[in-house]
Amino acid sequence: MSSISNVVAFDGAATPVSHTLVPISVAREGRTKVVAEWRETGLAVPTIAQPRLRISLEKYKTGVYKADATLVVPVMESVAGQNAAGYTAAPKVAHEMTEHLTSYYHERSDVAGRRLVRQLGLNIFGGVTTSVTPVTTGPVPELFDLLVAPT
Repeated sequence: MSSISNVVAFDGAATPVSHTLVPISVAREGRTKVVAEWRETGLAVPTIAQPRLRISLEKYKTGVYKADATLVVPVMESVAGQNAAGYTAAPKVAHEMTEHLTSYYHERSDVAGRRLVRQLGLNIFGGVTTSVTPVTTGPVPELFDLLVAPT
């Protein structure tokens, strides 16, 4: 199994910014499910407002694997002004944006097939119409391609 480590990715802003999510936990839920979590901790915001990543791998009794990845990016309120007593409330999380990907693979599927469907989906969803080299390392590609969860 792969060891859990930082996840680094660039956002889609006009001037891309690098985000580093650090490992928070790895847990086994029962005998058939592993869950790993990361959070972007280097921000000057409360823990509840930090972007987080959660991946899980579960094997069903039927021999089918469920690979699941969820990215949540909270959005903070904008604080404007103060009340009559001069108090300004601390900002809260206004809402969260969530990206979720779930795949199901039979235990007889192979790495090449799982990588092909993952990359094809990413290219279709991202509007990529040119040839690109698939990413094969990192916790999410290893989860979906190799059916390996971090330890």
